[in-house]
Amino acid sequence: MTTTPLRIAVLGIGMMGLPMARRLSEAGHRVHAWNRTRAKAEPLAQWGVTVHGSPADAAKDADIVISLLENGPVVGQVLFEQGAARAMRPGALFIDMASIQPSEARDHAARLGELGLTHLDAPVSGGTVGAEAGTLAIMAGGRPEDYVRAQPVFACLGHATHVGPHGAGQLAKLANQMIVGITIGAVAEALLFAAKGGADMAKVREAISGGFADSRILQLHGQRMVERDFAPRGRMAVQLKDMRNALATARETGFDAPITALFEALYAEGVDHGLGELDHSGLFVELASRNAMQ
Repeated sequence: MTTTPLRIAVLGIGMMGLPMARRLSEAGHRVHAWNRTRAKAEPLAQWGVTVHGSPADAAKDADIVISLLENGPVVGQVLFEQGAARAMRPGALFIDMASIQPSEARDHAARLGELGLTHLDAPVSGGTVGAEAGTLAIMAGGRPEDYVRAQPVFACLGHATHVGPHGAGQLAKLANQMIVGITIGAVAEALLFAAKGGADMAKVREAISGGFADSRILQLHGQRMVERDFAPRGRMAVQLKDMRNALATARETGFDAPITALFEALYAEGVDHGLGELDHSGLFVELASRNAMQ
């Protein structure tokens, strides 16, 4: 039980939002939840979470409101069109843990500021495994004093780092997703290359573990590729969204990102071929198909 329980609203109860809301409730906070499809939030009631029919009802009187919504436009709609921002009490803190564009995060921060509210963009990495275990990597952008206010939340969910002003958290998440998406492609192509030449894919993965090519991607996603286990933990369609957000931000800043552009095209082809609901390691399936290795 925490010594200073907070009233926390969680908006968006999906694969990440459900375990994160549960952890906050188990830590002793008074958690209120809303999801567009209410049935997805209802299981949280067994952990003492109050489920609401609207985002405004969930956000009312909250000390901290957390967003785990699909994208930037949806965050803006829930905040400013569905009444969540107006329902928040003066001085309340909005923590956007969704992955959106940095420019959208800066815009939301400015609009919330005009309403007397504070803002952090704090996207996460670690997937559903990290959400359930409370080991997420949290990249926070915003004012240092608001980052300090958010510590009781972050302590329940993982390890947080303050990386700069509004929008910087989203920049860090995009950098993370660039590395993840590109490395998944590298691991998939390398394992398929070895298998095409007659090597045992599982043994190749084992052989290069511990060397310079080792990584969490090789360990976790490489194992999924060996086992052909593409049940979604992080979906291909979401990885594509993140790559596209990275490229949009690169254009805004005048940065040339040719490697990300190449992999954006590969993920897009996979999604076009019906793979969007697979785990993002499912890029392996797209590359295998190209090489007639299904």
